[in-house]
Amino acid sequence: MYLIEDKIIEIFYLADEFCQEFDKTVSNHSLGNEPKKKPIMSQSEVITIMVLFHYGAFKNLKHFYLSYVQTHLFSYFPKTVSYNRFTELLQGAILPMALFLKTCCMGQCTGISFIDSTSISVCKNKRIPRHKVFDGIAQRGKSTMGYFFGFKLHYVVNDKGEILNFVVTPGNTDDREPLKNKAFVEKIKGKLYADKGYISQSLTDILFVDGLHLITHIRNNMKNVLMEMKDKLLLRKRSIIETINDELKNICSVEHSRHRSFGNFMTNLMSALIAYSFFPKKPAIKYQTVESNQLVLF
Repeated sequence: MYLIEDKIIEIFYLADEFCQEFDKTVSNHSLGNEPKKKPIMSQSEVITIMVLFHYGAFKNLKHFYLSYVQTHLFSYFPKTVSYNRFTELLQGAILPMALFLKTCCMGQCTGISFIDSTSISVCKNKRIPRHKVFDGIAQRGKSTMGYFFGFKLHYVVNDKGEILNFVVTPGNTDDREPLKNKAFVEKIKGKLYADKGYISQSLTDILFVDGLHLITHIRNNMKNVLMEMKDKLLLRKRSIIETINDELKNICSVEHSRHRSFGNFMTNLMSALIAYSFFPKKPAIKYQTVESNQLVLF
């Protein structure tokens, strides 16, 4: 768990370079005067600490900040603030964190992509009637594990295990709904493998026109269709995204029931996705194409 010190310099360097460019762009278009007193901790330090929290599989942010960052990482962060002040600075880092995730941490499309959604519950089911933090925002939904109250994380990964794009929707949103948004799939080309929940002939036709071939399994009551052997094999490898789901929830702690605001939920989600992008080894598929010059007689 304490191997996160090996990643501090790498994460901080990339975050600081981005925040400097972000501040230059914002200052040229901002109204009013800049604040006379700047925060002791920079936005890049705040982002780095949040990413390290999710990268090291910690479960309690307050304990991590007080007992680990201010003690063991004092040489890296000599000017820390109180925990209450840190949470205030965290709210101001939402926008640069989101842009840093989208511009610096997403992978490149390789022509082979996998899509899935995973539930992100914000409270236990028995607490749904008295839950107020996400009242009117989160919705009840159903997954393979049962009913939940919260959101859905829809995301696309390539064969290297890198996240290409993601979107967060209420828990009752249909899995196929994000694919109808061109902004979600505009950078994804080639073949997209999904489970039976994405079956839709009209959606397949729309995506095919845009250069994206949606491939799914068929239901038991559907007619059989011809499919290339390569597509059948890659459909069996769709479990790669299920493995990523497991890492996001059990290692990066993308899901917990202690949120105090929607902003807190989004910073937790985005910093977890950033932390995953820095994993040295991600679930991946190894394959190679064998060309044969055999003569076939008909």
